[in-house]
Amino acid sequence: MLETLALPLIVLVGAYLIGSLSSAIILCKLAGLPDPRSQGSGNPGATNVLRFGGKKLAATVLLIDVIKGVLPVVMARAMELDTFWLAATAFFAFVGHLYPVFFEFKGGKGVATALGGFIALSPLMAGLILLSWLAVFVFSRISSLSAIVAASLAPVYSLWVIDNVQARWIILVMAIMLLMRHQGNIKRLLAGEEAKS
Repeated sequence: MLETLALPLIVLVGAYLIGSLSSAIILCKLAGLPDPRSQGSGNPGATNVLRFGGKKLAATVLLIDVIKGVLPVVMARAMELDTFWLAATAFFAFVGHLYPVFFEFKGGKGVATALGGFIALSPLMAGLILLSWLAVFVFSRISSLSAIVAASLAPVYSLWVIDNVQARWIILVMAIMLLMRHQGNIKRLLAGEEAKS
């Protein structure tokens, strides 16, 4: 039993550690910029970095955060782990981004890293999520609203494209956690105070 679980557990720990590498904090430090947690919204993510670090740095942060979700799941798939473990790997990379062990457990909202995990888990589901984000953003120009809608739809899409029930539950938990990380944005949206991008 323990031997059977050893490899998946190692993969999960690795996924969490990869997720814990906060690209926003690391790249801002290398660029001589302030810690993004002390600037703007206080979120160490691409949207906040864009406010004070520019488009190129923000795009790099976004790309790396997506890769943090993709890479562990691709590695887990290469080790022939099943769909449940692939979803669990995506979850642990996502949790690493939210609560990074290397940065006092103060991380970002996890949208890009979750998307990366979904890309590696199911490109079709990730494509539907991304299209939902883009559709909302085109009409609203509000990044947070796009993320909230896309996160809410992820469990719905998983019902169509993911054949493992346990994996679907993991996706639902990730969606709930994403919504919880956007509580402040939801309050501002309801008050009509959320800024457009």
